[in-house]
Formats: sequence, structure tokens, C-alpha cells
Amino acid sequence: MSLFRWRKRPVETPTPLPPAEIPAGQRVYAIGDVHGRFDLLQRLIGKIEADNEARGAADTHVVMLGDLIDRGLQSREIVDFFLKQPPAFAQLHFVMGNHEEMLLKLIDDPDLDAMLHYLRYGGRELFESYGAPRAVLDAPDHFTPDTLPSYVPAAHRDFLSTMHDGVQFGDYFFTHAGIRPGVPLAQQERQDLRWIRAPFLESRADHGVVVVHGHSVSDAAELLPNRIGIDTGAYMTGVLTAIGLEGRDQWLLQTRGGD
Repeated sequence: MSLFRWRKRPVETPTPLPPAEIPAGQRVYAIGDVHGRFDLLQRLIGKIEADNEARGAADTHVVMLGDLIDRGLQSREIVDFFLKQPPAFAQLHFVMGNHEEMLLKLIDDPDLDAMLHYLRYGGRELFESYGAPRAVLDAPDHFTPDTLPSYVPAAHRDFLSTMHDGVQFGDYFFTHAGIRPGVPLAQQERQDLRWIRAPFLESRADHGVVVVHGHSVSDAAELLPNRIGIDTGAYMTGVLTAIGLEGRDQWLLQTRGGD
């Protein structure tokens, strides 16, 4: 299964659905796939904090939609940030992405073939951030399969393993990849929540909630009646996107490389 595919989809006119709403008194921000770009994340959180303050008092939440790690060069810095100096203006929620899932599987069950696959899809950059030597990165088959995973500290492993499958606020459900159309939320499979693409992306059905997700890169945020996609490919485009939600209002915040 491909881990990455750039999708520029035509905008269709979907069937009108009831407007989604965040419960009164709450304000929710969601941040798309960071993929090792701590520089962009820091600036975006600063923008969110300023935006939140300007809008007045609320019960504020920030949802990280998964794939904090891999591809970019600052995976360790991101996890350190959330462990040591997390933002205090909001309650944080962490959703697990497919990249966190892949790393945790390698830690729990080291396997050379899986490691070689992971290294090709962003794992090399992660292990570089944890200080793994080039000799191991260049020739992982010369070492035992648990060599590279051993560079990830236990505290970081514990942090990643406690991430959620999804979080719901009012009429919005936040998960990494999406949901299987036609399946109730309580019966969704983790495989779909972390990996699904076409069946979800192409659906215009009423899911009963608006699904806010990352995972599938688009050239701009996609705000549709049944889903909101905010993965704008931060690690290669330099654009990290967040959405703010309050009542029936929706607004975007972005950090661009060079801001």
C-alpha cells in the first residue's frame, strides 16, 4: 500500500448536509501532518495561541492529527516539545497516524524487511534525529533489526503508544486518515482510521459527523460538507495547516516556510 500520493481532486458539488457544530463554550483547533517539521509546528502553535486569545475565553482544545514524525528532520524535537514544554493555553489531544503505528510495530517486533520499508518512507530521517550513526542507517542489514529502534528513548515510545484512534467534539470526528463509509464510528477498524484513502476521500455520503483528517496530501485544505482534509504536505511544501472550529464557524491558519 502506498504511503504517499499527491492528490489534486476536482471540487464537486456535494449533497447538502446539516451544518456541523462544536458544543457551546468550546473552541477546537486541529493541526495536520507535521512530519518532522518542528520549525513549522512552533510557528503554527504561536499563531493558534494568538488567534485563541483574540477570540476571547473558551474551553480550548488542540488536536494533533497524527504523523508528527518521519520524513522531516526534527521528529525527536517534536516529541521532546510535547513531553517537556507543551502549550498551556489549550488541552492537547494526540491522534495516532500510520507513521507512528509503523515505528511502534518495529519497536515491538523488530523485522528487517519492515525496517527497510520504513526507512524508505521517512524512517531514516527519524532515526537521524535520534542520533543513529550513518553506518547503521546505510547498512541496516548488517545489524540486528532492533538496533535502530533502540535509539528511540522509552519516554518517547510511551508517548507515541498512548495516542488515540480518534477524538470527537460535537458533530466533528478527528482521526488521522478517515473512516470507512457506511460503518458506525464505534465499529471502525484501526486500519481504516490510520490508512484509508479512496473509499473515504471519494465518498460524499453523510457520515453522521464531519471527519477532520490528514494523511492524504492536497495542494490546499479541503473543506467539504462531510470531511475536512488539512494535510498540505508540510515536509516538502513548507505549508503546515490548522483549522479552527467554534459553534458553526470554521477558519484556517497556516505556517509557510520563510514566514
